[in-house]
Amino acid sequence: MSVIKTFGKYRNLLIELIKKDIKLKYRSSYLGVVWTLLEPLLTMLVLTLVFSAMLGKGTRDFPVYILTGRLVYSFFSNGTKAALRAVRANAGMIRKVYVPKYMYPFASVLSGYVIFLISLIVLAIVALVRGVYPTLQLLWILIPLGQVLLMTTGVGMILATMAVFFRDVEYLWGVALMLIMYASAIFYQVKDVVSPTNAWIFKLNPLYAVIVNFRNAVFGQAPDFSAMWYAFGFGAVSMVLGVFVFYKKQDKFILYL
Repeated sequence: MSVIKTFGKYRNLLIELIKKDIKLKYRSSYLGVVWTLLEPLLTMLVLTLVFSAMLGKGTRDFPVYILTGRLVYSFFSNGTKAALRAVRANAGMIRKVYVPKYMYPFASVLSGYVIFLISLIVLAIVALVRGVYPTLQLLWILIPLGQVLLMTTGVGMILATMAVFFRDVEYLWGVALMLIMYASAIFYQVKDVVSPTNAWIFKLNPLYAVIVNFRNAVFGQAPDFSAMWYAFGFGAVSMVLGVFVFYKKQDKFILYL
């Protein structure tokens, strides 16, 4: 209850930190927030050209397939990396002013989440253009949207704690993100690259479980409940573990910043 009260007390600060992160992200960009829409669109065009036009893979709705996976992965990747750097990036403020330290990684994740939600405009436009129209199944999209936020926050809190004591974590996580990307089936169908007996490798990836149900909702298909519960379980465990580790180690941060 004390944590909840503290969170409520500093909610205005959290909002200001989110605004600051978004402004800093686009401070040197002429396009500003417009780049949030252009970046996934351009990436989708390149991947569609390579895998559809050149390799003869994919169908009319293949760009939507790519974009759904790309947007979810990009948020997870950018959100966890931003959270990882958040404590060290705000070392000056931490030394001078008392603010609950979890505000910094949490604000970094939420600012990325706002940008992620804005980028969904591109997905909606591309889906309509490619003939993928919304159905009642689209309501299920709220669940993977919540799961990826929970998962990113939990993993981000763990990484933020580790990065204070071990600076090499940032480089190791970059390698891990590359493995996660290829295990998330962003720009290919799982059935095209592995046999059904080896598909379990992808199912071990919790981010892939989120992407599966995100795609199902967009394409009007029924959700995969086993993937849904797996993603929820991983997100809940990572969140609890992240908060616990961060809370236990936060008093020692000042010694390493």
